[in-house]
Amino acid sequence: MRINKFLAEQGVASRRACDEIVAEGRVTINGKPAKAGDDVSPADTVMLDGKTLSHKVKYEYYLLNKPKGCVCTVSDDKGRKTVMDLLPAGAGRVFPVGRLDYDTEGLLILTSDGELAYRLTAPQSEIQKTYLVRIEGTISDVQLNRLRAGVEIERGVVTKKCKVTVVETNKKYTKLHVVLTEGKNREIRRMFEAVGKNVDFLKRIRIGDLTLTGLDRGKVRKLTPDEVFYLKNL
Repeated sequence: MRINKFLAEQGVASRRACDEIVAEGRVTINGKPAKAGDDVSPADTVMLDGKTLSHKVKYEYYLLNKPKGCVCTVSDDKGRKTVMDLLPAGAGRVFPVGRLDYDTEGLLILTSDGELAYRLTAPQSEIQKTYLVRIEGTISDVQLNRLRAGVEIERGVVTKKCKVTVVETNKKYTKLHVVLTEGKNREIRRMFEAVGKNVDFLKRIRIGDLTLTGLDRGKVRKLTPDEVFYLKNL
């Protein structure tokens, strides 16, 4: 097993972040500094920051209804509240799967299962994520069709085709459902900015068929075995 996958399965971080940890020289295999691409087996002794990692793994899976005003990181150098502060006492070493902006609410998975985290965030997986978006005023069919076809959010960066549906509209605001299969930084806000609209509320309400039903804002619960099985087979 590759060292980055092994570390991810230990709940250290995502595979990509584990590559950085290895590059920083924080990991050893049988007493020697690990290198990207190294393989490990159950017979090897792997240490992170001087602590031995077990080859036995018991994953944890949580579903959080993230509120505004906290960041999707394990720690924050600015001293802001993080999603980790919302986990119950006794929760294991988990990390957030992907990110929601500081001012974005909604469905967030936290887990120690690096393989699942990779599957849910890898662009090639094309897993559908649904967002509730509220914008100021109304939106035209021309603007909607531009969003659906893909818009340039920065020079040379064009979003993929997506589903955009109006669910409520009046003179003051419009609510929409947006379904994406990618996750660029601040993508939805930048998409609407590209067609001249300002997003004043954003909430992720679904990953695949997994929803926030029954989970209040700021609350967290463990995923059921059936939900974990579903996510692993998306």
